[in-house]
Amino acid sequence: MPGGPCAGTIRPMDDAPILICYDGSKDAARAIEAAAKLFGPRRAVVLDVGDPITPAESLATISPVAPAAAFEALNTDDAEQVAARGTELARSAGFEAEGRSIVDAPTWEAITDVANQLDAAVIVLGSRGLTGLREAAEGSVSHMVAKHAGRPVLIVPPPHDAH
Repeated sequence: MPGGPCAGTIRPMDDAPILICYDGSKDAARAIEAAAKLFGPRRAVVLDVGDPITPAESLATISPVAPAAAFEALNTDDAEQVAARGTELARSAGFEAEGRSIVDAPTWEAITDVANQLDAAVIVLGSRGLTGLREAAEGSVSHMVAKHAGRPVLIVPPPHDAH
């Protein structure tokens, strides 16, 4: 039977964009390379999620000279620049890529929200390879995305020699 019993319930992967999370790290660049090898040339959205206010900036906001809005504007500009660099990497890897940046927290939730808006075929992220106490203390964006995304997630680990 053409299309089978689930026809129409799942959009073909070729039509849906992939969402590539890029934070400027080597791990994120490695994720772009892996996605290019696995998915080939296709439409992609490269996303950087910046923090509205970093922990260091939150301390500075105690001063009347440094309002929180100024830091958020700086972080927005930084997120746009990071997304643009990631978009260029994705294009050089063969993707028809567009950049997107947002400033939001928590990062994992922002990623899943954008994936839902795009109806992304897959979310691609690099992993820092944290384990144990370090993972518990710093958190794992990739694990939280995988847990909450409700769609396929490709987590690209660091190379074996990185440990």
